Amino acid sequence: MLDTLSRKFDQILKTLRGHGVLTEQNISEALKEVRLALLEADVNFRIVKDFIERVRVKAVGQDVLQSLAPGQQVIKIVWDELRDLMGHEQSGVKLASEPPTVIMMVGLQGAGKTTTCGKLARLFKNQGKRVLLVAADPRRPAAVEQLASLGATLDAPVHRAVSAQADVAQTCRDGVARGCEQGFDVVVLDTGGRLHIDDALMGELAAVKQAVTPHEVLLVADAMTGQDAVTMAEQFESKVGLTGVILTKVEGDARGGAVLSIRAVTGKPVKYLGVGEKLEALEPFHPDRMASRILGMGDVLSLVERAQEAFSKEQAESFQKKLTSKTFTLEDFRDQIGQVNKVGSMEEILGMLPGGQRLKDMAGGGGMPEQEIARTVAIINSMTPRERRDHTVLGGSRKKRIARGSGTSVQDVNRLIKQFLGARTMMKAVSGGGGKRQLAQMLRSL
Repeated sequence: MLDTLSRKFDQILKTLRGHGVLTEQNISEALKEVRLALLEADVNFRIVKDFIERVRVKAVGQDVLQSLAPGQQVIKIVWDELRDLMGHEQSGVKLASEPPTVIMMVGLQGAGKTTTCGKLARLFKNQGKRVLLVAADPRRPAAVEQLASLGATLDAPVHRAVSAQADVAQTCRDGVARGCEQGFDVVVLDTGGRLHIDDALMGELAAVKQAVTPHEVLLVADAMTGQDAVTMAEQFESKVGLTGVILTKVEGDARGGAVLSIRAVTGKPVKYLGVGEKLEALEPFHPDRMASRILGMGDVLSLVERAQEAFSKEQAESFQKKLTSKTFTLEDFRDQIGQVNKVGSMEEILGMLPGGQRLKDMAGGGGMPEQEIARTVAIINSMTPRERRDHTVLGGSRKKRIARGSGTSVQDVNRLIKQFLGARTMMKAVSGGGGKRQLAQMLRSL
């Protein structure tokens, strides 16, 4: 998401940095490009107009034009305005002082509402909270079964209706009552959806809200639909009342209009982003970090948080010990690749690094090494346990067998072993005492 917008901003801001002196004319020219980039990203035109005017007023001030680095000043103004446009501060779900916290999920069919209920449940369970899921979508085929499957995966109980004809509001009321009686910390209501908004849906949701008085009413919206998601949010807000929005499918090629517009149009914050199909693929939305990513400054904090979740302290210590004791094997190499994959795809990781968009462009867009990583894992998996633990036993016949088993060539197997040995040497140099000196010597010898 936002790759195209980020690429355009990078070009615009590079031009601004190149001007030794900024004038109202070259600022206006740059803002025309910013306006076009935002409109192409499917941002609401009224929001774009107001945004550009706010930036213009601040950017042509004397403090900026007469500063030593006016280009950097303008970039800071654009960053501030982008952050404020998306909500200024992170706004997550706050737990009620008296449990359970009741979260009512609403949205249209196909946006990923039921899966998002499971993601939220996982998020709270990781915080040590007891979560109850309530199946309140009686119309969509297999909705209850899908929620039950997610609940079984998470070890979170699911409250169901007593019969298929049961009143939805009563089912939710019973679920909340069960949450109170059995000491649950969070109750998540998976309400019904439709293919489009209609009076029957809104009436049903209004009845549920009146019956249980939820602490949060969260709209699950598909970021891929752009301004349609914003329009839908407006309707849910006016007819049901929202406390926030969760945007799903942002890992796709969404242009970013929904992310940039929804707070300004509805007054409701984006609280979380769904960044994949897996249950762990739910991230808190940070307006400041998103503004940095759009402007090509990266999002190192989110990358660190992902890494901390993927790697435990015990795993890191074990990894360090193996490196320093020369017992790091191909099996460990494969396991480390798996851990890195938990952090995200290589494209996602690059997108969180400063200048990451340029790195992705240098890689040729579609040249991300995901296939190479999969080939590496396949080769290691085709080895016997002994071969994975001791690469020195890999002779010609063994390499041929491994190549056949992994659908690769002997050259691929040889290349992997060379990469493994190089990686092991580099990691040991960095992790050991005087690592910088050893690493520098190794690089000079290459």
